[in-house]
Formats: sequence, structure tokens, C-alpha cells
Amino acid sequence: MNEVSSRFPKSVYGVGSEPDPRFTLANERTFLTWIQTSLAIIASGVAIEELQVGDNPTLRTSVSILMILGGAFLATHSYARWKKNERAMRLKLPMPSLGIGFVLSTITATAALFVILLVLS
Repeated sequence: MNEVSSRFPKSVYGVGSEPDPRFTLANERTFLTWIQTSLAIIASGVAIEELQVGDNPTLRTSVSILMILGGAFLATHSYARWKKNERAMRLKLPMPSLGIGFVLSTITATAALFVILLVLS
């Protein structure tokens, strides 16, 4: 069995041809940055609850849950995005757009507003 046929996921590595390694490595770095960001968002949500930020326990729990779920969503989305980008490069297709960007921005802005409300309460 050769190295290429044993790589996972087959839906990515089983199609097209090898792109320039620099592009693949850049795609991996981007994926890891998204993962790092999602971990920071999750850690912030946990910290808000554990440090009992603010005087409103309902708002605090809501903010924590929003941030933890947002971080989990971002982690899941980052893998799907890595796959789409890698597959597009292998098939020499245009890179996919960041269609979920608006949703991610909205979640982040909403969490930031809730944190401000929490700190001021």
C-alpha cells in the first residue's frame, strides 16, 4: 500500500493531484489557528462561569453557554473548511468562499455584547 492511498480522509486525498506543499501547509496552519481560536473562546466561556463574573447568574450562564457552543461550532467548522480548501486545491478549483463568516462574526459580536452586559450588571 502506498503512502497516498493510506492517507485520511479519502474524500480529500483520494482525488486530484498533490498541490504545492506550501499551500497545503498554509491550509494546515489556518486550520490550527481556527482551532486555537475556538479553544480560546471555549476557555473564556468556562472562565466566565467559574470566576462568576457579574452579579446576574442567568446572564452569566447564558454567556458561558453561548461561548462554549460557539467555540465548539468553530472547531467543527474549521475541519470542514480545511477539507473544502484542500480538496479544491487538489482539483485545481477556485477556493471556496467563507460563507459562514457572517454567522461567526455575529456569534462573536453577540458574545462580546453579552460579556459587556455581564460585567456592567
